[in-house]
Amino acid sequence: MATEFLDTTLGQYYADLVSWGAIGARTVESQVHRELASGLSMPVGFKNRTDGDVQVAIDAIRSARHPHWFPSLTREGAPAVMGTTGNDHTHLVLRGGTRGPNYSATDIRTVAALLVKNNLPSHVMVDCSHANSGKDPARQSAIAADLAAQIASGKRAISSVMLESNLLGGTQDYQACPLVYGRSITDACLSWEETLPLFSALAEAVRARRRCH
Repeated sequence: MATEFLDTTLGQYYADLVSWGAIGARTVESQVHRELASGLSMPVGFKNRTDGDVQVAIDAIRSARHPHWFPSLTREGAPAVMGTTGNDHTHLVLRGGTRGPNYSATDIRTVAALLVKNNLPSHVMVDCSHANSGKDPARQSAIAADLAAQIASGKRAISSVMLESNLLGGTQDYQACPLVYGRSITDACLSWEETLPLFSALAEAVRARRRCH
C-alpha cells in the first residue's frame, strides 16, 4: 500500500501497513514533514513544488536523510520527543508545475545532474498525472509512452512511474447518489483497461534497457 503522509501525528500508527510514502507538493517545504519522513521505515518520495521548483524537494530529501528530534506521540498516545536515524530511501518525484511539465528527456537529464551535484542518487519517479498531464487523465498514456521510449533507449535516471488509475475511468462527486463503485471521487483517473497496456509498454521498455547494459 502507498499513501501520502499529510497528518504528521498519526503516521507512525499505520506506517507498518505502508510500503511507499509520499510528501506532497504543498508540504514539501514543511520541516515537520521532513522530520516525519526521516523516521518512516519505507521509501518516501518528495514531489517538486507546485510551481515546478525542484531544488526545494532536493533540500527536503537531504534533510530527511539526517537524524532528527521532534515532538510527537508514542503508540500509546503519550506526548514525547521522537528521535530518528534518518531515511536513506528518500527520492524525488517529478509532477510538473505551473511552469509546465517536467518529464521530457531534457528535464530528466537536468534533474539527474542536479541530484548528483547534491550528492544524491540520480534517479527519479515521474508522475504522469497532476501538472505533467494538466489534470487530463487521457494525457497520461502519451506521457507514459514518452517515458517508456526514454527507458528503452537506455536512460537509467527514470526509476519508477506513477499513474492515476482506478477500476473505472473519470471521476465523480463524492456526494453523488448513488456513488459508482470503482470510480475516483478526487482526481480523474484512467480505467483499468486503459492502464494495462501502459504496464505492458513500460515493462517492455525496462527489458530493452536491461539489454542495453
